[in-house]
Amino acid sequence: MSNQLFQTLKELPTPLVESQCVLHKHEILICGGAKKRACYSYHTIKNEYKFICEYPSNIKLDGHCVVKLVDNNNKDSNEITLLSFGGNESTKRHTLVMKYVSVWSNILDISKKSNELNNYNEWVPFTDNHNHSIIIGRDEDHDYRGVRAVIGGSKNHLLFITYTQNNISVFDLNTFQFINDDILPTDGIILFHCFVSNSENVQEQKMIKSNEEKNKQNYQMLLFCFKTGLSIEYDEDNNTFQFYQLPVCDNIASYYAYGYVCINNVILFFGGYDNICSHSIHKYSIRENEWTIIQNTLPSPLNGCVAILSEEDNHIHIIGGDDDKEKTVSTHLKTKVREWDPSQLVMICLFILMKHK
Repeated sequence: MSNQLFQTLKELPTPLVESQCVLHKHEILICGGAKKRACYSYHTIKNEYKFICEYPSNIKLDGHCVVKLVDNNNKDSNEITLLSFGGNESTKRHTLVMKYVSVWSNILDISKKSNELNNYNEWVPFTDNHNHSIIIGRDEDHDYRGVRAVIGGSKNHLLFITYTQNNISVFDLNTFQFINDDILPTDGIILFHCFVSNSENVQEQKMIKSNEEKNKQNYQMLLFCFKTGLSIEYDEDNNTFQFYQLPVCDNIASYYAYGYVCINNVILFFGGYDNICSHSIHKYSIRENEWTIIQNTLPSPLNGCVAILSEEDNHIHIIGGDDDKEKTVSTHLKTKVREWDPSQLVMICLFILMKHK
């Protein structure tokens, strides 16, 4: 039954695990993977891949992170900027940017004649306004393998970074400076985890507050890894964090390295790893603070895969990963968002609703 929910798409050009993916209109940009430097664009309508570029030859990817920057001054939706960073003491720490223009359009062909876009669609060093190279990373001994990050703040100018052991940092993309570091309230290790924005929930909460409180710049995020569940609120005005514990369903509490995707007020978790590779699917409802184990499973066990929502066709894509034989796969699956309605769900693990202090 589970296989009927998943459609197998054209295989990836190369097996990938621990890849990073970003959505751009009808494209899913697949940015490298563990020890794989090639980047591709997958066209969701054509079901085809096109090569974009490779990471520089001196970069060894091992649990890196890629995010899409928000340029409030750039109204040209045909162009986006990607930021890639990661590394640890055994691999070269990198921070690179790519200005991307669709490889499926004729814009690049036209521009080649004028040399207008010569620096596009390639990874180049991340630099400040004075062209000084910037490396996102604190002390050299900090391990950024399996790092996760989200963009937020009142002007989408803040990069929130969570990384092992239990660290969270805020990097200001306008000033190119770290402005805050804190310790996550957990005894467990944080890596290859789920880290998502929940800013919509904060906006709803603000509607019922006083006019004075409405002006406060709060940004909310959710983090899950092993038995750790956290709601994280950042007060931009005071540059402070508040942390709230969230329950974690026993069935997923020993797992990490799952694919995950946040849709409205729900997070779906696909697969994961706990000495063995999982084919389980779990759901966490943000509004109800409720976990659900989904009866249907992945067609085969996966860990280190990527899950991403394609809003254009309302599908969830699941890309790459390692299987239960520790083999990196070229699998690319998709499933309709509407398949994951309440009628598909069983074995509800219900917890008491979280009460904020």
